[in-house]
Amino acid sequence: MQFPIKTIGNLQSISSAAKWQYFEKLVAFIFEENGFEAKQNVIVKNPPHKRQFDVIAKRYGATYLVECKKWKSKKQRASALKSAVAKHLERCALYGTLHKEGIPLIVTLLEEEISEHNGVMIVPIMKLNWFINNHESIES
Repeated sequence: MQFPIKTIGNLQSISSAAKWQYFEKLVAFIFEENGFEAKQNVIVKNPPHKRQFDVIAKRYGATYLVECKKWKSKKQRASALKSAVAKHLERCALYGTLHKEGIPLIVTLLEEEISEHNGVMIVPIMKLNWFINNHESIES
C-alpha cells in the first residue's frame, strides 16, 4: 500500500503513524525528493569507535548528518533534546575525522521549544522541506 504525500496533512498523518524506522525512511525520502543522495543507518568506523547515523544526505558538496527523533511525549523533551545534541555532536566529530565535515541536524516529529542547540539545528519534519531549500541561503 502506498501513501501519497500530496498535502501537508498527508505528511503529518504519515509522520505520526509511522514507526521510528519508517520515520527515518520518510526523512531520507524528503532529502531524496530535493535532489540529495540519502542513505539510512550508516555505520562509520574508526577503531575502536563505531557510530551510526540515521540518515546521511549529500548534495552539491554539502553533507547533512541527521539524527531522527520521533518522540510524542512532551515530558522533559527539551532536556532530552539537549542530551541528544551532545551525543550527535560526538558522532559528527568522528565522521569529521574520516570524511569532509558534515552539517549536524536533528529532525523531530513535533515542533520543539528549541530550534537550535550548540550549533545543531532542530527541525520538525513538517518544516524539513523548507529547511532543506532555505538552509544554504540562511548560512550565507
